[in-house]
Amino acid sequence: MKQPLAAKLRPDTLAGYVGQAHLVAPGKPLFEAIAKKLLFSFILWGPPGVGKTTLARIYANSLGARFYELSAVSAGKADIKKIIDEEEGVQKVLFLDEIHRFNKAQQDYLLPFVESGALVLIGATTENPSFEVIGALLSRCRVFTLKPLSEEEMQEIIKRSGAALDAEATEWLVRMAGGDARQALTLIEATTALYPEVTVATLTEALQNSFLRYDKQGEEHYNTISAFIKSMRASNSDAALYYLARMTEAGEDPKFIARRLVIFASEDVGMAQPTALVIANEVFRAVETIGYPECTINLAHAVVYLATAKKDRRAYDALRSAERDVRNFGNLPIPLSLRNAPTKLMKDEGYGEGYEMYPEEGTSLLPDKLKGKKYFK
Repeated sequence: MKQPLAAKLRPDTLAGYVGQAHLVAPGKPLFEAIAKKLLFSFILWGPPGVGKTTLARIYANSLGARFYELSAVSAGKADIKKIIDEEEGVQKVLFLDEIHRFNKAQQDYLLPFVESGALVLIGATTENPSFEVIGALLSRCRVFTLKPLSEEEMQEIIKRSGAALDAEATEWLVRMAGGDARQALTLIEATTALYPEVTVATLTEALQNSFLRYDKQGEEHYNTISAFIKSMRASNSDAALYYLARMTEAGEDPKFIARRLVIFASEDVGMAQPTALVIANEVFRAVETIGYPECTINLAHAVVYLATAKKDRRAYDALRSAERDVRNFGNLPIPLSLRNAPTKLMKDEGYGEGYEMYPEEGTSLLPDKLKGKKYFK
C-alpha cells in the first residue's frame, strides 16, 4: 500500500522534528524525557497536523519500546487486551489517537494497565482533556499542549516535501493550512498527482477534489465550526442551521457541537438572556443521553434559540479585561478589609477591619492600583 507523503516525511528523532520548541527544545520537558529515557504516560493536546503522532513515535523509539497505534474511533477493549496479552517482559507504548472518543468504561479499562506500567499510554486529542478524559486517568498522565505550526515552520515542512512551489503558492498553502502540516502535505500530494506543476491555481483545483472534503480532524472542520459560530453571532439562524447540517451529515461528534453551544450561550448571549445557558446545558445533556440521529433535533432547537436571542458580550469582555490586568500587574495586594482574619494576629494586623457586608454603591473593592476600574460596563 502506498504510504502517504505525510507519513514518508515523518522523522525518527527530534533532530528532524519541526515545531513545538516549548516542549522539544533542549531543556524542555519532552526533550529531557526523550534524552533521559524517562518512562511515564502523557497526553498530547493540540490541533490536528502539528506533530502529535510523530512525537509519540520518537518517544517510543527513544525507549526502544514496542509501539502500538490505535484510534479511539474504531478501537475497543478487545484491542487493548490483545496488546496486553502479547509477549510479556517487553516495554509497550500505546499511542491512542482521539482518546476523547473513548467512553468512560473504555478509559476505566485502560487505567490498571497504566497504573501498573504494563502500558505507557500516550493519548492524543484535539479536545480539552479535562472535559473528555476521566479524572483517574488524567491524574496519572502529564498533559502537554501543542501549538499550531508557525508560518516559518510550515514553510520548512513544505520545502521538505520536495515539490517545487513558488513563493506565491507557498504563501497560499501556508495560509490555507492554518498551521496543519498534514493538511498542507496532503494537498501537495493530491496536486502533484493531478497536475505537472504546483501553483495556486492547481492547488485550488486539487482542493475541490472529493477526498479533501469535510475532515473531522482537518482544516474544513475548523472552517465549518467558525462559520457556524459566526452565523449564530450574526443572528442568522438559516446559515447556522446549514452549517449545523454540514457537521452532523459528516458525522461530527455531537458533543463537540453541543459544547460550543454552551460556550456561545455565555460568551455571546450572556446577560441579554441568561436562561440561554440553561437551554444550552440541557441540550448538551440531551445529546449525551440520546445520541445520533435524534439528537440533531435538540441541536437544531438550541441553534435557533441562540441565534435568535439578543446578544450581550459584556460579561465575556469584562473577564478578558480583568485577565489582562492580572497578567500585567500580577497578584496585587487585596484590600485589608476584604481579607480573612481567622487568628488574633491577623486581626491585629488589620485583616477584615472596616469590612461592610453591604457597602455604599460605587465603593471599589479592587486593589489600590485598580481602584475605580470598571470591567463590566
